[in-house]
Amino acid sequence: MKKNIDRREFFKTAGTAAIVMGGLGAAAGCASKGGKKDLATSSANQTDGAEGMTYRINNGNGDKVSILGYGCMRWPMTKDEGGKDIIDQETTNRLVDYAIEHGVNYFDTSPVYLQGQSEKATGIALKRHPRESYFIATKLSNFSNYTRENSMEMYRKSFENLQTDYIDYYLLHSIGGGGVEAFNARYVDNGMIDFLMKEREAGRIRNLGFSFHGNRESFDEFLKLHEKYHWDFVQIQLNYVDWRHATGRNADAEYLQTELDKLGIQSVIMEPLLGGRLSKVPQHIADRLKERNPEGSVASWAFRFAGTPEGVLCVLSGMTYMEHLQDNIRTYSPLIPLNEEELAFLEETAGLMQKYPTIPCNDCKYCMPCPYGIDIPAILLHYNKCVNAGEVAKSIEDEGYRKARRAYLVSYDRAVPKLRQAARCIGCNTCKGHCPQNIDIPRELHRIDRYIDNLKKDQL
Repeated sequence: MKKNIDRREFFKTAGTAAIVMGGLGAAAGCASKGGKKDLATSSANQTDGAEGMTYRINNGNGDKVSILGYGCMRWPMTKDEGGKDIIDQETTNRLVDYAIEHGVNYFDTSPVYLQGQSEKATGIALKRHPRESYFIATKLSNFSNYTRENSMEMYRKSFENLQTDYIDYYLLHSIGGGGVEAFNARYVDNGMIDFLMKEREAGRIRNLGFSFHGNRESFDEFLKLHEKYHWDFVQIQLNYVDWRHATGRNADAEYLQTELDKLGIQSVIMEPLLGGRLSKVPQHIADRLKERNPEGSVASWAFRFAGTPEGVLCVLSGMTYMEHLQDNIRTYSPLIPLNEEELAFLEETAGLMQKYPTIPCNDCKYCMPCPYGIDIPAILLHYNKCVNAGEVAKSIEDEGYRKARRAYLVSYDRAVPKLRQAARCIGCNTCKGHCPQNIDIPRELHRIDRYIDNLKKDQL
């Protein structure tokens, strides 16, 4: 090998080797009783760096990406002088500083996160560090207005907000809902996909991909476009419940990851905690996880699961609090992939989780703001919390009904101000089309409101 070999060419070679090794690892996977292939594991494309953080190599261009990525959809919030919710920039800066100091180098944001505030706050925090020390991911989030003019303005505004002249990982945001027809309207008919491909050729976009919520049929259609558009990466929802038990219109993550592996496309993982639900499991399930690994947190099981597939490039987590960031860094410094016995244990755990009828809200806040001031995520998450705590009674005859009744009513008023509660929903459906989990939000709000009304009247 020549001494002056180009660094990028070296990483391309290394990436190719990792793909080959990954294929061997997948081929060696055992079959489960149900005939499905077990989650493939490998350390072929993992390396340890600062403070022991695990990294994965981008097979396309050699990027050394931390397995833990920072999801910038849940920055800490505060109030301005007028009482408006704004991002707490000082605390955000501290979180970013700590993350980079401990090896995290992938930051994922969007023009629509946190009511449009995330990109700018992320840019401010990252600008204080050398540009080559981190990778920025953002998206073309043209959900409601996908004219070329608006889409171009959104694209260019991202560069301004993030204070950069190139974006490392650019995504077509949340395709799948509406299928190819919606994809064509948002990106093809207005010429945006052709424009973005030219931007990739020019180097202003280094990797082009998409984030996905939808069924198998839609996913297959978008993967067929790989020959035309060459997806550099794909962002999917993956966790140990959705692996084989996805709800709503979402395809099982096992299928999504397997299809990506076939094409050699690496994945970025979103919702490893299923909107936080896998860190706030019912107590007996938490006890089960802690008994198996007393030293690890409940959340660490989910993060190890998400990082175990060898085709995963990065796992995103929206870490609002320092303790969450520190816990996730510990889990991935280094990542210890799950073995077959542990994978079977989590599959059993996923089966237990299915017995708790929570609403699949991931607190993404795409449904907000509500034109009638309803705090939709707070209502749904409060309901889920009470389900997990056993504080949702089915009948007045239930043992512990009185305790559950009081607990729900008291905690509901504390969690959601009266003027923002479910009773104010008129069913306008403004929120419904924005939910990536395909939740019928008005129906759920009305159901919760009826439940609360029955509790108050003792008519359950």
